[in-house]
Parts: sequence; C-alpha cells; structure tokens
Amino acid sequence: MSERPLPRHKGVYILPNLFTTASLFVGFLGILWAVQGRFEVCALAILGSGILDGLDGKVARLTGTSSEFGVQYDSLADLVAFGVTPAMLVYFWKLQQFGRLGLMAAFLIVACGALRLARFNVQTKVISKKFFIGLPIPAQACTLATLVLFTPYIPEAWSGRPLALTVLTMTYVLSFLMVSTIRFASFKEYGFLKAHPFSSMVTAILLFVLVASRPRALGFLLFLGYIASGILYTLFYLSRRGSKLLRETPKLS
Repeated sequence: MSERPLPRHKGVYILPNLFTTASLFVGFLGILWAVQGRFEVCALAILGSGILDGLDGKVARLTGTSSEFGVQYDSLADLVAFGVTPAMLVYFWKLQQFGRLGLMAAFLIVACGALRLARFNVQTKVISKKFFIGLPIPAQACTLATLVLFTPYIPEAWSGRPLALTVLTMTYVLSFLMVSTIRFASFKEYGFLKAHPFSSMVTAILLFVLVASRPRALGFLLFLGYIASGILYTLFYLSRRGSKLLRETPKLS
C-alpha cells in the first residue's frame, strides 16, 4: 500500500511582510505617543504607516510575492495602524472632553474600520479595482492625522470648543463613509510605472511641489479634496448615469 505524500508547507514572503510589520510597528508607536499627549508625533506616525502600507502592496506586486497570508496580515496591521491609532489620537486630543459621546465616536472608528476591511477582503475579487467601495481606512486615518498638523492654521478663536466639535463631527462622518457605498478612486489602474502623457508628469510634479511647500496646510486639504471627489462622483455622476439608464430602458408591455 503506497503512502500518500504529505502536503507541502506553504511559506510566506518575507520582503512585503516586513513592510507590513514596519507599518504595524509605527502604528503601535503612534498609540504610545497619543497616550503621552504627543499628538503631532502620533499624526506623523500615522502618515508614516500610510507610506509603508502603500509600499508593501507595491513590492508584493512588483516582485510577484502576493499571497493570501499577506492580504490577511495587511488587514490586521491596518486595523491597528489606521483604526486603533487614530481613534486613540482623536480621543486623547479632543474627544475625551465629550465623555461617553467622545468615547463612542473613537470606538466607531475602530468598529467601522474593521467592517470596512472585512468587506474589502470579501469583495476584492468580485469588484472593479478602479474604485473603492467606502472610504479606505488609511485615507480616514490620514485625514485625521493631517487635521492635527493643520491646527496651527486655524484661528485662535476656533481652536477651543469649535475645533473639538468639528473633530467630533468629522469622526462620525469619516466612520460612516468607511462603511458606505460611496465610490472613491483607488488609482490602482493608473500604473505609475507605465508611460503617460507629458502633461500628466507635469501635473504630478506641480502637485508634489505644491504640497511639499506647505505640507501642514495642503496635506489636510488634499485629503478633504479626495473625500469630496468620491462623494460628488457617486451622488452626481453615478446617480445621473443610473437614472439615464432607467429612462432608456424600454418598458415591457
């Protein structure tokens, strides 16, 4: 009687998972800094995690080392770096003064972020890669992080209670957007390593120079513009296209 061959051990790819681990570690440091009241450093940690999170996927695709393990590990790291860390940041920064309302707002970031990641993992193989359904959790976290860095540009009259109310409202809105069906551009099919018109290169350089000149101010405005673009695209373009298709569909007699 012949013996059945033992299943081969499936290894994991080290390089992309190292970037994921680095993103997780920076997010963990951000939690510590938020507890210590070092909010600007925590905000920078979230932005650093965002860069590392983008690199791990690029490295995996360029080297052909994508795996299901990497996808699941990346989601768990994202929940910490872009769910728990920004929740701790805004809670200790502005939401703590609202008591239970602020506590629930901070928890909503984590809960909606987890739901967003779970839905993405389930739908990733059956939906278009051109758009995200719901606000990506890194974009939510980076929006709150850049808001912290944007505060020096806020008038002193608005830096107290009005700013705290703005943060509270924005927390609920961003949490809702993560679990909504609003489409946000993913830029995955743009192909930064592919050839593009010369005007696209000039536009990218000008945008980079503009943001680099005033990163504290324009970083937050850039993320606000990204969120607004998804809302406007879904509410106006997709809704009009859907109504147009309904009008053009012949009615059955």
